[in-house]
Amino acid sequence: MAKFNYRLQNILNLMENFEEQAKQAFAERRKILNDEEDKLSALNMRAAELEAESARLRNGDLDIRHIMENEYEQKYNREEIKKQKLKVKVAQKNLENARARMEDAVKERKIHEKLKDNAFEEFMSEEAAAESLEVDQLTSYVYGAKKAEQE
Repeated sequence: MAKFNYRLQNILNLMENFEEQAKQAFAERRKILNDEEDKLSALNMRAAELEAESARLRNGDLDIRHIMENEYEQKYNREEIKKQKLKVKVAQKNLENARARMEDAVKERKIHEKLKDNAFEEFMSEEAAAESLEVDQLTSYVYGAKKAEQE
């Protein structure tokens, strides 16, 4: 039996490499998004702390300087939260783009694997036909040889 050689194996290998790179890029984007979300969560926790501190400062002895500092920190924190929300949106967009590239790479690899499977099936049917032809020739030779011996 002949050995099966897929003539587009190099392309299939390339598609597998592209898929692996796309998966790695997706994982990196996922990590970046998680980090940005963690930063946003920390900023939101800090905002809650500042609100609680503000309430405490207003209920106790009034210290105008501390109250003003607290208000300044709250304002600064709100700005940082806005910036961080924007970073999270950008990271989400990048993650979706990476997901789309990864899905495309997977589709391309599957297409080439299907082509390889089809080529292998065609190879196997050709081999079966060749083997059948060989068996037929051998059978007719043996039958012809026996008939020639009988005469």
